[in-house]
Amino acid sequence: MNRLQERYNNEIRPSLVEKFTYSSVMEAPKVEKVVVNMGVGDAVANPKALDDAVNELTLLTGQKPIITKAKRSVASFKLREGMAIGCKVTLRGERMYDFLDKLMSIALPRVRDFQGVSPKAFDGRGNYTLGVKEQLIFPEINYDKINRVRGMDIVIVTTAESDVEARELLAQMGMPFRKS
Repeated sequence: MNRLQERYNNEIRPSLVEKFTYSSVMEAPKVEKVVVNMGVGDAVANPKALDDAVNELTLLTGQKPIITKAKRSVASFKLREGMAIGCKVTLRGERMYDFLDKLMSIALPRVRDFQGVSPKAFDGRGNYTLGVKEQLIFPEINYDKINRVRGMDIVIVTTAESDVEARELLAQMGMPFRKS
C-alpha cells in the first residue's frame, strides 16, 4: 500500500469524519480518480509529436494513455474531425495515489517561483483542476530527451459533496494551496 493511501486511511479519513460530523466513515470524501490530459496541438502538422507526448505521459503515470481525437473540424487550425490531437490517462487505485504523492511532494515544489496552487479551481461539485505549464517538473522526464515543452491538465475527482469538503481533503493530503 502506498504511503499516501495509508495516511488517508489512518489519519485523514478519521479527521474528516470528526470535522464534518459524518455518521459513518464511509461518508468521508475520498479521491476517486485522477485524469491527466496532454493536448498536442502541433500533432496536426507533425504526427510524431503525439508519439513523444504518449511516451512522456506513460513515463509519468506508469499507464499507457489513450489518444484523444478532434470532435469537430476547425478550418482556421487546419483541423479535421477525427484527427488525433492529444492523449489522456485515467488513474485509479494505487497508481492514482502514487501519482498524487509524487505531484504534491516532488513535482509542484519544483515549479519556479511557486507560491502554491489556486484554492479557487474547484468546480462546485468537489473536483479540482490544475494546469501544469511544463512536464519538466516531474523527476522521470530527462531534460535532454524532450524536444518540446508541453503542459498538461490534471483533474482530481473526489466523492466530496461540496468544494469545502474537497479542499479540506486535498489540504490534509498535502496539496500546497496558496495562502489568499
